[in-house]
Amino acid sequence: MLLRVSSRCFLLIVSLLTAAALVRAEDWPQMRGPNCSGIAPGEAALPVEFSNVDNVIWSLEMGDGIGSPVVAAGRVFVSSMEGPETVRLHCVDAATGQRLWHRDLDTGPLVEIHRTNSHAATTCAADAERVYFYFSTLGMMAFDAKTGKTVWQHELPVPYFVFKWGPGMSPVLFDGKVIFVQDDDLAPAMYAFDCKTGEILWKVDRSNMAVNYSHPVICHPDSGPELVVAGTGKLIGYDPDTGEELWSARTLLRNIKTTPVCHDGVIYISLQSGGIANQWLVSVDQAETGNSDGRLDKDEIQAFVGEVKVPEAFMKKFDRGDENGDGFLEGAELDKAFLVADNFAGARYNAADASDQFILAVRGGGRGDVTDSHLLWKHESRAPDHIVSPLVVDGRMLVVKGGGISSCFDTKDGEPLWYQKRIRNIGEYFASPVYGDGKIYVVGENGHVVVLENSPELNVLAVNDLGDSCLATPAIADGRIYFRTRNHLLCVGLRDE
Repeated sequence: MLLRVSSRCFLLIVSLLTAAALVRAEDWPQMRGPNCSGIAPGEAALPVEFSNVDNVIWSLEMGDGIGSPVVAAGRVFVSSMEGPETVRLHCVDAATGQRLWHRDLDTGPLVEIHRTNSHAATTCAADAERVYFYFSTLGMMAFDAKTGKTVWQHELPVPYFVFKWGPGMSPVLFDGKVIFVQDDDLAPAMYAFDCKTGEILWKVDRSNMAVNYSHPVICHPDSGPELVVAGTGKLIGYDPDTGEELWSARTLLRNIKTTPVCHDGVIYISLQSGGIANQWLVSVDQAETGNSDGRLDKDEIQAFVGEVKVPEAFMKKFDRGDENGDGFLEGAELDKAFLVADNFAGARYNAADASDQFILAVRGGGRGDVTDSHLLWKHESRAPDHIVSPLVVDGRMLVVKGGGISSCFDTKDGEPLWYQKRIRNIGEYFASPVYGDGKIYVVGENGHVVVLENSPELNVLAVNDLGDSCLATPAIADGRIYFRTRNHLLCVGLRDE
């Protein structure tokens, strides 16, 4: 009996040690790392100064892409376009840069997208066993992390975007599930797949949403974990096991491209968005294919889209807004066409409402409409960017916008610690800031990486040049920073002397 008990204790100890090792692993398993927070879980030293040569551990050439790298179990995963209809999924040894395997996937014909985007725009999610990859025409796929063999594939509706922004949503992982949100112009929805089998465990209809690019995050209030998604006009908390809506807060704007950050049961958000009417007039009516008459007709929309016929299902939205039946959308009709009646998102037809910007904090754990009960603070501010997500660390919320302008706020009340100060790199920003080893790394589209001290005051430690354009958010794992530029994958770290 004593031997049996000892064996059980031994197995229990081994099991606990194995689980602990998995918990301690400094993986960066999805878009912007653990829970999309941008915070590296380890304490390994990271470099302040580097370039595309200095402090580079290894560097690989890649086809075009802007999806971020992810790191799991010593492997780096990233995608690239290798032809007009071929996307490649790469697996690379994180320590050495050795190419372990790749998969070339036939995408079929692809639609035109905005010039700053890439068809290789989404970020994988990965664990020790599988890598999960989404592509617009192929759906959600899982591959064996060691061999690259297909484990499962699930086709999804091909997303449709009138404004040609293109697909940009990525899967995230939680509790054995692959969670994926696709708020497009035609069939907005959220899915939960079983990691092992690819079975759809639940699906949420989000047809009251316009186009959004905000990733789901997990909030941990005392009542238990919640899956939180920002969208048109609303922040919504869902049950991660069933997809049931638990609560919603009418605190947002017309659309959102930034991803919230959760800490200690509180959701922090920064966003900039224009009114729906103004977006349509600027993007379509005032385009070269439009006539700049302050209203829209179906021919004008079709001319903007190009040769591919606009789906009838989308044109039904036009009919919904055309209340007087004259064949034009004008004034408030634009709001009624492209926003559902119970979710106007505060975006009215008003020239003064062309662009709103806010930072806010919402407490999780509520039920029903929590707009009044759980909004902790909300400030109108010119600080947020429409693409770059906030970084929340040590009670401070950092936001960076185009032009290299930074602001930092106290998370207790949203009051500024510094406001609209430049970080010595003027240009556009698409990547979101990340944190590790007491330092914040901010990547500009021009490939310059600004390193900031994690401090209540703005202190620029260095500005480093990667030598190539960069729109992807970097990954941090095991004392290394992985940068995906448009044409390279670089591993940067402190070299052993």
